[in-house]
Amino acid sequence: MPAPSTPPLRFRDPGHDKYHFACTDRVLVRCPKCERQAQVVPVPRDADSATPRRSAERRLVCRHCGLSRKRDEQTMTFRWYGDPEMSDPCFQVPLWLRTRTRHGLLWAYNAEHLDLLRQYVQATLREHDPWHEPWRKMGLIGRLPAWIKQAKNRDEVLRGLDRMRASLAG
Repeated sequence: MPAPSTPPLRFRDPGHDKYHFACTDRVLVRCPKCERQAQVVPVPRDADSATPRRSAERRLVCRHCGLSRKRDEQTMTFRWYGDPEMSDPCFQVPLWLRTRTRHGLLWAYNAEHLDLLRQYVQATLREHDPWHEPWRKMGLIGRLPAWIKQAKNRDEVLRGLDRMRASLAG
């Protein structure tokens, strides 16, 4: 009798857009002053404010050297996998979580983004909602380059994600 097969690891696309990890919480960046890990965080706002979180003011803070910069401008410049450096959409400083593979640059905005990428890459069964709305086609997962999505690159991409995870501890 053949051994029972293990069920495939499933990933269900949560449907996040490009703003989800870049705007909801902190983005880990390389400090332009000391080159150590810094954060871009939303400036706390009062509860009465009707300003959506996406357009909230942002602050670049470094706990190592004390750098603090505030950005009032509400436009964000997103760069995707064609960018050789990959930077924060607010201050345009390099992301902390990035590593090179032989296929290209692998990056994440923060630990939560890194976890989502890991879940997607290691899954052998990837599901998404039907694309009834045109904007759903190019969500965060839809924008991933083909080399990340290919099963033949799974081990290499997972090693890259592990290297980025290790940089969080240090």
